[in-house]
Amino acid sequence: MTTLVAVGAQWGDEGKGKLVDWLAPQAQLVVRFHGGNNAGHTLVVDGEQTILHVVPSGILQPGTVNLIGPGVVVDPEILLGELSVLQERGVLRDPSRVRVSGRAHVILPWHRALDKAREERARGRAIGTTGRGIGPAYEDKAARRGIRVADLLDAEVLGEALRRIAEQKNFELVEYYGWEAIDVESLEREAVEWGRRLEPYVEHTERTLESALRDGLNVLFEGAQGNFLDIDHGTYPYVTSSNCVAGAVCAGAGVGPTRIDRVLGITKAYTTRVGGGPFPSELEGEAGEALRRAGEEFGATTGRPRRCGWLDAVMLREAATVNGYTALAVNKLDVLSGIDELKIAIAYEIDGKRVEDFPMTLAEIERAVPVYESHPGFEENLRECRDYSHLPATARAYVDRIEALVGVPVELISIGPEREETICRVEPFRD
Repeated sequence: MTTLVAVGAQWGDEGKGKLVDWLAPQAQLVVRFHGGNNAGHTLVVDGEQTILHVVPSGILQPGTVNLIGPGVVVDPEILLGELSVLQERGVLRDPSRVRVSGRAHVILPWHRALDKAREERARGRAIGTTGRGIGPAYEDKAARRGIRVADLLDAEVLGEALRRIAEQKNFELVEYYGWEAIDVESLEREAVEWGRRLEPYVEHTERTLESALRDGLNVLFEGAQGNFLDIDHGTYPYVTSSNCVAGAVCAGAGVGPTRIDRVLGITKAYTTRVGGGPFPSELEGEAGEALRRAGEEFGATTGRPRRCGWLDAVMLREAATVNGYTALAVNKLDVLSGIDELKIAIAYEIDGKRVEDFPMTLAEIERAVPVYESHPGFEENLRECRDYSHLPATARAYVDRIEALVGVPVELISIGPEREETICRVEPFRD
C-alpha cells in the first residue's frame, strides 16, 4: 500500500490533472480534498480533451473510485453537469465510482452573486477570483451557517435553512451591492432536485477511505490550485479560500498524517499565474506573450490568459519546505523547446540585499527583483521522448539543475499534453 499526495508547487495550473490521470491506474482510490470548481484539470487521451472542475482526475481510468471529500465545496449544478457528460460518454456507468461526502459544503446562487459583486466593487483592488462562489461558500462554512451536501437530502431541514440564510444574503446583495435578490422559493425547489439526483453518489467518504487503507490499496490524493494560492502560505490576499498544501489532505479528506507516505510537488518548467498579485519572475511584453502562446496558457475554468515567466527556484524551495515533497514532477518541459537561453530565478534582491528565502510579506515580494542564472536552451521536439536518456543534454542539465536548486529529486517529466507523453524516472507508487 502507498498513499501519495499530488499538489501544486506554484500558483496553480501546473498540470496536476494530467499527472493524476497518468498516476491513477496504479491507485484504486483518487481523492479531492479541498477547493471547488475553480479547479480546471485538463486531460488529453487519444486527442480527446476532458476538462474536470469537481470530479477527481482519476475518473477516466476505469479501475478507480473517485472521492470528493468533506473539505471540498460543491456546486451541485457543476457537479451534476460533469457527471452527466461522463455518463453520456460511457465513462461513468456505475455511480459507485464517484462518491461525494455528505459533509462537503454546497455553493449556492448567492455565493456566486456575492463573489462577482465584490470583485466588481473592488475594481483595481480585485483579487481576480473565478467568480464561482468558492470564497463566500468557505466563509459560510467558517461562520457555521453553511448548507452541506447531506442537507440536500432532507427537504424539510433544507427549506428551513435556505429561508433563514436567504434573509441575510439578499439584504447584502440588494442593499449594499445593488444586485437582484435570489428567489428563495425557486432555489428551494431546485435544491431539492439537486438532492434527489445526487443521492446515489453521497456517502460517508472518510469510512470509504479508511476501508481502502485497511485493505492495503493505493490511494492518490489530488490537490487543486497550488502552494502560493494557499490561504495561509500563499501570496495573501491574492490567494484562494482553502488550504492547498499537502497537510490539508488530513482535514480535507479525513485521514491521519501517519497514513501519508509520499508527497509529489508538481511544477511547470516555467512559472504562470492567473489574476492579481506579485510575480517576481514575470516576463513582460513579447517574451511573456511568446511563452503564453507556446504553452497555450489560458485558464481551463475561465479562459483568462495566464501571466508567464521564468522558473522561480526561490518559490519552489519554499513550497518544498511547507509541503515536505519527497519528489517533484516537472510539466511542460517541451514548451521551452526553441528558446536559446533559459533562465531560473535562484535568489531575489530586496532593497539591495540578496535574499534566497521566499519573503514573508506581500510588500517584500512586490519589491523583489529576481537574480537569474542562465542555461543553454534546446531546439529538439521532446514529445517523442519516453526515457530520460532520450532528452537532449541541455534539457537534462536544466532538469538536473532544478533538482539541485530545490533539493528534491525530479521523478516525473511531462513532455506533452497526451497521457503517454510522460517520462517516469522513478516509480511513484513503489513500496
